[in-house]
Order: sequence, then C-alpha cells, then structure tokens
Amino acid sequence: MSPARKLCVYCGSGSGRNPAYVTAARRLGEAMAAADIGLVYGGGSLGLMGEVAKSVLAEGGHVTGIIPEFLAGKERMLTDVNELVVTNDMHERKMAMFARATGFVALPGGLGTLEELAEMSTWAQLDQHAKPIILCNIEGYWDPLVKLLDHMRAEKFIREGLEFRMDVVKTAEDVIPAFEYRLRTTRPKVPAEPLLGKL
Repeated sequence: MSPARKLCVYCGSGSGRNPAYVTAARRLGEAMAAADIGLVYGGGSLGLMGEVAKSVLAEGGHVTGIIPEFLAGKERMLTDVNELVVTNDMHERKMAMFARATGFVALPGGLGTLEELAEMSTWAQLDQHAKPIILCNIEGYWDPLVKLLDHMRAEKFIREGLEFRMDVVKTAEDVIPAFEYRLRTTRPKVPAEPLLGKL
C-alpha cells in the first residue's frame, strides 16, 4: 500500500565528484523506508537518483518513479519500482511529482535539480503550497546557493511578503526530522484560484 507521506527527492542523474554524495543518497533512502515515507523521484536508475530509489526499495519502501518518455532510455528508467509514470514532457512530469509529494528535498545535483528546487520555492513564495522544502547541503555543496539567497534578501528581491521557508540540513540523517517537524507545524495553503494548473 502506498504510504500517506511521500518525499519528492530532487538530485543528480550523475554521481558527482565527492563519494559523500552517493553515501548520502543511500542513507536518505534507508531513512525514508524506515520511517514509512515513500519516495517520489525522476524515475531513472543512474547517479544519485538511482541510488536513492534502489536504497528505498532494498529496505522495503515505496517508490514512485516519474519520467518523461524522451528520457526513459537516456536515464535508464528504473522499472522495478512500485509505481511508474511515463509522461509526455517535463512539464507534465513536474506536475505529477508535485501532486504526489508531501514535501521536497534537494540532494546535490546540476541544473535540473536547481531548476526544480527553484520552481517549488517560487510556488511557495506565491502561496501555491506550504509543503516542506529541505535543502540537504552535503559537505557544503549548496553553500553558494545559500549565499545567493542571503544576497537576494539583502538586496530586497526576496522581500517582506515574498518570503518562503526552506530548511537547510547538513546530513541525510537530518532530512526526516526536518520534514516531520514541518508537517506538524505548517498549516496547508489552499489557493482560491490555483496557479499550478496554469503553469
């Protein structure tokens, strides 16, 4: 049975230079399965994406893979997941991931990971959701982004009324406690006229 809580994990389709990234992906998957938190992810078998998914599955957890048709071969779609959704394009993929997720976490990754994290953060700014957003800053990988966000606040581009909550944690083991805390303390937002369907 599909668990009630699901984390959408954004991360690289490559493994990165630092072996700590792969270790973190595996530990996050183990922790999610142990806490009965399902994984929603990009559907591939390569890189950190594949490590998280295989780790959740190895521990008996639930995995939903969502991948656009044109990436099924390139990212070597992982077929032995609990639920596999093949979409027509990237926009449909992102909407399907959003709809199934209770919260979002970003491990190290490239432009795709950054773009997905930025989009969820923008939607939170616009009061389109109040789902937890967690940045897993393994060995300082995301330090430049954290510094940039601070700069945006200082320069008043992230200003009062446009704030959003993003929890920054240092280890994979910190993700689940941060996620569960935000679920307990954040009231859901229900927009009167949802923007998401128009994007």
